[in-house]
Amino acid sequence: MRYNTIIFDLDGTLLNTLEDLCDSVNVIMERFGWKTHSLEEIRRFVGNGIGKLMERATPEGRENPQFEEAFEAFRAYYTDHCQIKTRAYDGVVNLMNELKENGAKLAIVSNKNDAAVKELNEIYFSGCVSAAIGEVEGRQRKPAPDEVYAALEELGATKDEAVYIGDSEVDYATACASGLPCVLVSWGFRDKELLESFDAEKVVDNVKDLREFLFDFTQK
Repeated sequence: MRYNTIIFDLDGTLLNTLEDLCDSVNVIMERFGWKTHSLEEIRRFVGNGIGKLMERATPEGRENPQFEEAFEAFRAYYTDHCQIKTRAYDGVVNLMNELKENGAKLAIVSNKNDAAVKELNEIYFSGCVSAAIGEVEGRQRKPAPDEVYAALEELGATKDEAVYIGDSEVDYATACASGLPCVLVSWGFRDKELLESFDAEKVVDNVKDLREFLFDFTQK
């Protein structure tokens, strides 16, 4: 394989979480009497953590006097409803299992809250992913490298043997800040044109192409 350690983003890379995020945001919007949002709007809002998601969804953002209350309500609601419509992208689970069987160390690093990351990892990738890292108080979220470094430490790996895989500008910036090569997937929450504007190692359109790149079939 091309890399011994593979760190994945979660939303838009391994799992299509958009509908559950949208539904959860809109439950809170309705609870507070605010305008709800379309799936496409939520797609544009995600990528920088749930705090930024709610800031973008809430009228007046963090200046709204009810923002903190709404944010905590969203955090609690989404943690309990993060797996209703969420699904793994086609071929992802098989790829993760194959990578693990071939000796790769696998981690998930996400700006989603830590409890939801660990729950979704347990549901979809239990026994396959050895470190599932989400946003926690006191640790900077992506694109800061803190979560990536935490994952590497938990895996007992170094960045020299690792690659970071994601679907957004935040993921590219995270890889750069961490000193890792980056692979971007175009099936997630950002347009391919945007992804190709970055200097990533590779932009892939499907899991088959990602598998071929990671297993370095061109060298065989």
